[in-house]
Amino acid sequence: MDLSTDVAELTRTLVDIESVSGNEKAVVAEIEAGLRALPWLEVVRDGDTLVARTNLGRAERVVLAGHTDTVPVNGNLPSRLEGDVLWGLGSCDMKGGLAVLLHLAAVLPEPTRDVTFLAYECEEVSADRNGLKRLAETRPELLAADFAVLMEPTDGEVEGGCQGTITVEVTARGARAHTARSWMGSNAVHAMKPLLDLLDSYEARRPVVDGIAYHEGLNAVFARGGVARNVVPDECVITVNHRFAPDLDLAAAESRLRELFEGAGYEVEVVDRSESARPGLLHPAAQDFVRAVTALEPAEAIEAGRVRAKLGWTDVSLFSALGVPAVNYGPGDPTLAHHKDERVSLDSVRSCEQRLRAWLS
Repeated sequence: MDLSTDVAELTRTLVDIESVSGNEKAVVAEIEAGLRALPWLEVVRDGDTLVARTNLGRAERVVLAGHTDTVPVNGNLPSRLEGDVLWGLGSCDMKGGLAVLLHLAAVLPEPTRDVTFLAYECEEVSADRNGLKRLAETRPELLAADFAVLMEPTDGEVEGGCQGTITVEVTARGARAHTARSWMGSNAVHAMKPLLDLLDSYEARRPVVDGIAYHEGLNAVFARGGVARNVVPDECVITVNHRFAPDLDLAAAESRLRELFEGAGYEVEVVDRSESARPGLLHPAAQDFVRAVTALEPAEAIEAGRVRAKLGWTDVSLFSALGVPAVNYGPGDPTLAHHKDERVSLDSVRSCEQRLRAWLS
C-alpha cells in the first residue's frame, strides 16, 4: 500500500479491504508494509495494532489515532464512487480519518512536532478486545504525548474530550401478596414513583470545561418487576444511565448517584462505567491545533460552534486516563456511522488532511 497516494484514493483502497472487528489482519498487513517503507518512522506491532513514531527530538509529541475495524458487512462492499461521495462500509467510520493519518505519516518526514501515528484494532466491539485499551494497560509509554487527536467522524469540527457514563440498577423492595388482598403486601413497582418523579424533574447540569459547555443526562433506560398477574410484586429494578461532564470523574459521579438514590431509600448497584475525558483545550498544542483546523482563535472557534463538547463517550477517555488531553476530529458525518448507506465526501477527507498537514508543518 502506497500511503503517499492521493488521500481520497487511499480511503477507497482501505474501504475495499474488508476489516470487520477481529478480521483486520489483511488491512493491517497492508498498512504495516506501507509504514515500514518509511525510514523516518519507528514501527511497533502489538497484535493487530500498529504504532509508528517519529523521533526527531521535538519539544512536543502528539498522537493521531484511528481504528482499523468496522461493524459487520451489510451489503455495502465493495465501495462505489458517485461524484465526490464514496459509499461503502467504514468510509465514514473511520477509514476516511484513517487514510488521513496514514497519508500524513508518509508525506511529513519532518513534522514540527514529533508524531505518533496509531492504527488500532477492535474499537467496534467489547472493550476487552480494544487494541488502544490494551496498549494503555501494557505499553503506555508508546502512547505518551502532550496532546492526541482521535480521528472519529465529526464533520470536520472539533469535539473536545468526552462525557463519562455510569449505569446503575436501582432497586425497590416490597412484600408479595395476592392482588385480591393487596393491602396485605407492599408493591415494589408503586414504590418506584418517587424515583421516576425525581428523574422526570432532573435539571441537567451544563458545566463549562476548558471553555466548552457540556450537557449532562440522567435517564431510566430499563425497568423490570413483577411475578404474576395476580401477585403484588416484591421487587422492582429501574436501570438508570448517567452521562456526566468531564469536570467530574467516575468516583464523583457515582457518589452523586448514591447520594441521590440511596438517600431516597433505594438500593444501588453499579453495572457499567466509563471515565470522562477533559478536552485539554488550554494546552498550547491543543490551541495551535484549533487555530490550524478552524482558522480562528480558540475562543472565537468556541463561540462560532467550531469547537464543541463531545456528547457521548469515545476512546479519548483512554488518553485522558494517561494524562494526555485529547479531542475528536475527522471527516464524515457521524450520523451515517454503522448505516447500510454509510458514505463520506472525499472533499471532506482532503480538507481534513490539508488542515492537519498545516498544523504539523
